[in-house]
Amino acid sequence: MTERTIRIAKTPWARMRGLLGETALPPGAALLLRPCNAIHTLGMRFALDARFYNRRGELVREILNVPPGKCWIWGGWRAHAVLECSAGDPAFQGLQHLPERTEP
Repeated sequence: MTERTIRIAKTPWARMRGLLGETALPPGAALLLRPCNAIHTLGMRFALDARFYNRRGELVREILNVPPGKCWIWGGWRAHAVLECSAGDPAFQGLQHLPERTEP
């Protein structure tokens, strides 16, 4: 299994900025936005996978290979957090629950 590094966007500004300005994410790297139930990929430079989780950390929606330039990707009424990683990253495929250990 590939090592995972999950960065948490803790402030409203960090959540709003998200991955803007990043040219790519290394394998096994992701960004967790919490609270968050919708994202956009305007200004992004790479495709990403978005996995939306409820308050208990259970997967409620998975949208794979989201291209740059999408203005609204919604996780649904139950979504409380979203994990963004590079499209197709094997470290996050099949992830049904949020990992308990994440990078601060």
